[in-house]
Amino acid sequence: MATKLLPLRKLSRILKVPSFLSSSSSSSFRKYSYLLEPTRPLLDLSDNVHQFHPPSFSRSFCSRPLDFVGDDSRGPATIDYSSLMHEGEFHRLADSTIHGLQEKLEEFGDDLQIDGFDVDYGNEVLTLRLGDLGTYVLNKQTPNRQIWLSSPASGPSRFDWDQDSQAWIYRRNKANLLRLLETELAQLCGKPINLS
Repeated sequence: MATKLLPLRKLSRILKVPSFLSSSSSSSFRKYSYLLEPTRPLLDLSDNVHQFHPPSFSRSFCSRPLDFVGDDSRGPATIDYSSLMHEGEFHRLADSTIHGLQEKLEEFGDDLQIDGFDVDYGNEVLTLRLGDLGTYVLNKQTPNRQIWLSSPASGPSRFDWDQDSQAWIYRRNKANLLRLLETELAQLCGKPINLS
């Protein structure tokens, strides 16, 4: 055994390998032999010019490529929170829209003969029940500065205020909140409604 370790000890002195690698056994040497592999220095001192060479890694930490160009199938665009409207302005616009809808929907219900028709507003949530036809729920999402709609016809939608059109717009399909409700309610109830 001693004769087998002698060449390793000589080699460790020549290479200046730390003593813990060469002192125990040849299995330790094999275990840590990767430390003897040549590596590229992190700092190149040639020509008195200091150039840093960072180690390269082959791992990718993203589950899919970040290709955002022209692909609307993945959902709405990301929100730039630094450009969001002030909270007070959001509440003013959202409350105006929701209270206006409540008023017009109550008038609309007076002319309809639908069992179970009911308009309810509480805790900043507007609920429109159409009996067997389904229920609409409309509420504010203050952190996102959005109005969320749950529709029995089209499902969930999130509307952002569009300054140019002065309307609540669903980014995914560019639907206008009031136009969407007018279309769906006319189809479900069989009577046109104007929510503007």
